[in-house]
Amino acid sequence: MRYKKAVTFSYDDGVEQDRRLVEIFNYYKMKSTFNLNTGIQSEESCFEIKGVPIHRMNQEELDLLYHGHEIAVHGLTHIAPAGLTEKELEKEFLTDARNIERIYGKYPVGMAYAYGSVDDRAANYLAKIGIRYGRTVEATHGFDLPNDLLHLKTTCHHEDEKLFELAEEFLNNEATEEKPMLFYVWGHSYEFDVNQNWGRIEKLCDMLCGKTDIFYGTNAECLL
Repeated sequence: MRYKKAVTFSYDDGVEQDRRLVEIFNYYKMKSTFNLNTGIQSEESCFEIKGVPIHRMNQEELDLLYHGHEIAVHGLTHIAPAGLTEKELEKEFLTDARNIERIYGKYPVGMAYAYGSVDDRAANYLAKIGIRYGRTVEATHGFDLPNDLLHLKTTCHHEDEKLFELAEEFLNNEATEEKPMLFYVWGHSYEFDVNQNWGRIEKLCDMLCGKTDIFYGTNAECLL
């Protein structure tokens, strides 16, 4: 079957809350890409937002947790790519990509830019080292397939006030061979703890799941 609609998710930082998120995605048969910082990917790397403790996970166990999903680059130490020299880009992104290959067994083809930051030098460098798509934090509130995969915009963040309105629009609108549709949502799983709204992602997955005309895939599966 040739699908005309697809759904994908992208989540950053490899934090403990991903465990619950993966359970939800697996239950609803959704696929996501998880973007890791291998230079600081351990439980000692932690911070706090509104009294909620947030810990990155030890990377040795993540291949099992993320099985069936995609592991992608987020930078060695979560540095914004824009403005970096080529030497700095190599240290931050080629090292991260090679670490992912060494630890998880597959060289990554995609990434999410820390803070959504990217410039032409960074995008060109990433293409040179085999990164085929890079996600920003910009929302389109639309479903068109992107033309520029290294300056990739999403449909929206999961906290976007139009999230469920967009989901309804995606489900109700007809896609064609000439105009396929992609619903692409991103975020950080710790935000569900901070905002006490895990029901939000469960509601979204429940709305989107089980449709025979929709392909559910990782970022790479949907974009490439």
